[in-house]
Amino acid sequence: MTPFPRALPLLALALAACGTRSAPAAPAAAAPASASFTVHDTTIRAVLEASGIAAPVREATLGTMLMGSVTDVLVHEGTRVAAGDLLLRIDARDLGAKEAQAAAGVAQAEAMEANAQAQTKRIRALYPDSAAPRAQLDEAEAGLARAEAGLRAARAMAAEVDALRAYADVRAPFAGTIVKRFVDPGAFVAPGAPLLTLQDARTLRITVSVAPADARGIARGQRLAARIEGADAAAVVEGVVPAPGSALYAVNALVDDAAGRYLPGASAVLLLPLAPHAAILVPERAIVREGELTGAYVRGADGRAALRWIQTGRSTDGLVEVLAGLKAGETVELAAPSAGER
Repeated sequence: MTPFPRALPLLALALAACGTRSAPAAPAAAAPASASFTVHDTTIRAVLEASGIAAPVREATLGTMLMGSVTDVLVHEGTRVAAGDLLLRIDARDLGAKEAQAAAGVAQAEAMEANAQAQTKRIRALYPDSAAPRAQLDEAEAGLARAEAGLRAARAMAAEVDALRAYADVRAPFAGTIVKRFVDPGAFVAPGAPLLTLQDARTLRITVSVAPADARGIARGQRLAARIEGADAAAVVEGVVPAPGSALYAVNALVDDAAGRYLPGASAVLLLPLAPHAAILVPERAIVREGELTGAYVRGADGRAALRWIQTGRSTDGLVEVLAGLKAGETVELAAPSAGER
């Protein structure tokens, strides 16, 4: 009989709601080739495989504050752009009248302010010699304050019109890739309507939801293993926070993808280390399956092997975790015994 090793480096167990835990990892040596072996308690570490999405950290859907027709769209899906690049133009000719009106308002306000300044200056000079009453000085001072306020308002209106003019040219707020184009030349757009979606996928964020007990011990800056569409990835924990509207916790981890290895928005798995625990592992070839029942041939003190139904967990690399039905010290057959051995 061959004893089973007492320590394994890694194991992942099943999880129903927030992800899955993978099955036992194989020990350094392969499963024994003999006909039977003795079961031992094994200390293993667990890893929670929490599922999520690898989304870009920076993504923006661009719009405008103007109402008008699109004159030019300079990009398509997949176009790489730099910060500040011109992406789209909107016809803003109707702003000309507003700009002229704003300029006239500023000129009028400046004239009124200059007149109030001159009037107030004359009254201030006459007041010390009692040539002008106090009421006249107060009225001049108030008129000057009104004129100055009017000038500030006119200039603010002109600045607002100038800002609207800037919305006619839609530019990239950061470097990235155009992933969605909502309009074509000739389309009529309104304020707030989506025009283009820009994505910077050089850094991806994997967000998973786990139970509080599984989030305990996960800290900002911790390095974790991950998989994105089955490809291995290295992640760094960004933070662990309560998930809104639930009793779960959200674990956010960042993946550097400057090389463009992964697809943004792809399914991902974050491997969260859990506390070590004791388990019993047996080789897959010792398991007997009959319909929905799972068992193993266990050799008794009389030397005969009897089929015993057991409860198993997940398996990998030829090993299965036995959750119930076996205990340390028992001997399990690796193949069904002959009729004379039962």
